[in-house]
Amino acid sequence: MAPEAQELVDGTLHQNISGIGLDPTYVRAEGNSLWAAAHDGSETEIADFVCGYGSLLLGHNNPEIVAYATEVLNARTPIHSQFSRRPEANKVTEVLNRIARREFGTADTYFGVFANTGAEAVEAAVKHAELDRGMRVLALVAQVTEHTEQARAAVASGAATVDAATLTRLGITSRGDGAGDLEALLAEVEAHNGRALSKAPVFFTLEGGFHGKLAASIQLTHNPSFRTPFTSLATNARFLPVNSAAAVRPAFEAARATVLDPVVTDGTVEIAEVAAPVFGAFFVEPVQGEGGIVPLAPEFAKEIAAVSAEFDCPVVVDEIQSGSGRTGAFFAASQLGLQGDYITLAKSIAGGVAKLSVLLVRESRYRPEFELLHSSTFAKDGFSTLIAQKTLEIMERDGGEVYRRAAERGARLLDVLESVRADFPDVVKDVRGRGLLLGLELHDQSGSASPNVAGAQAGGVFGYLVSGFLLHRHAVRVLPTSSAPNTLRLQPSVDLTDAQIERLDAGLREVCAALRTADEATLLGFLGARTF
Repeated sequence: MAPEAQELVDGTLHQNISGIGLDPTYVRAEGNSLWAAAHDGSETEIADFVCGYGSLLLGHNNPEIVAYATEVLNARTPIHSQFSRRPEANKVTEVLNRIARREFGTADTYFGVFANTGAEAVEAAVKHAELDRGMRVLALVAQVTEHTEQARAAVASGAATVDAATLTRLGITSRGDGAGDLEALLAEVEAHNGRALSKAPVFFTLEGGFHGKLAASIQLTHNPSFRTPFTSLATNARFLPVNSAAAVRPAFEAARATVLDPVVTDGTVEIAEVAAPVFGAFFVEPVQGEGGIVPLAPEFAKEIAAVSAEFDCPVVVDEIQSGSGRTGAFFAASQLGLQGDYITLAKSIAGGVAKLSVLLVRESRYRPEFELLHSSTFAKDGFSTLIAQKTLEIMERDGGEVYRRAAERGARLLDVLESVRADFPDVVKDVRGRGLLLGLELHDQSGSASPNVAGAQAGGVFGYLVSGFLLHRHAVRVLPTSSAPNTLRLQPSVDLTDAQIERLDAGLREVCAALRTADEATLLGFLGARTF
């Protein structure tokens, strides 16, 4: 017998998930369904509540998008034409601006920066925010330099003297020599400003937040198991408790810094304290995805917006999972009244057919210099941007029927989850989310009378065990969120049917009943009777 071929992609991952039945091979996809290859050569239809981690709001292989993609390719449309005009990308950005103006009730303009994945859009946001902050630092340094020379000229000409109180406040003993006192003062100013402006920028983000796994984005992701191995690459991130409005202002106050600026006023050299540009950005998700499907409270969002504006810190609203229509509006943040200075979009923005992400930067923050400093070979390619155009056309059609459908399907699904929680309060801890971004949190099972269930909880794989059960017993595909593994994520498409919701309901009720009684035969029986 020939030796089994070595698996060269995700082999360790597949070995781990095979033990709990989460390693089928899917051979077909349509609407809200996947078909798994069964051992007997047949195919089993699976109700997909994962849907590409939220990338498939319009369903698997949406027929209108697939037909258009075929048309685009058959037309020999230029896909790669770097360093040329890209009207397709511009059109996408125009449509996104129109939607933003409608949903936020604003006249603001956003510029677009394109990439391929959500994590890349976050990386671009970090880079742009730092470019903006750095340019503000340079402008402030130039201002202080100009004022320094003005002070020297004024003292040298006898038109100004150094304020004695200012010397005392800075701990400088007067020499009785105007020029000498000024130079001592300016030396202290230079030293203070050097310390203030050499500090790494501060990026605020939230406990439970997830913004990607690339070099900068991983440092904004709260989960320590993802972040800690790469702290040597760290963005200076500070994590605030989610939905704690009282924590926002103290965090800014603790991180603030000032620059000393010598100014001549009425013949006296004084020192003005100017806020130093130390804040990079504040990253938030309107609904935390990987953190357990946690919606931001409106009052918390309001506090973030108000305090960030006061401290001149841009707000980056990460709509990668929550945006593109999933919560019943195109921008989930519009349901909170939270308008970002930056907005990141990905996943469903190109219909789940093309890979595309967009960073939107508000005009008041936008730095045109960024266009020459940041690029990507596949960003804003002709194919992906045309598919995004078609996707946005579908979403905006009929006065936003897709958004209404997401809200209606989400409400129907939420009713079922709430009913399960009401009947099994000892098993289901919480149900939360918005639209078609919902989570069902199960109680900790460390005290289960089932050794295997308790062991799965201790090993951090309890949610995956439940997912395997639902997959094989009820042909329902769910997965837990990565940073809150007792929370099952439910991110289906608008093609979700009542029959699929009923199938999920039946599966959840069976697993909850088995967990309630620690019925191992039911909970684990699927492991020995897998058909796919």
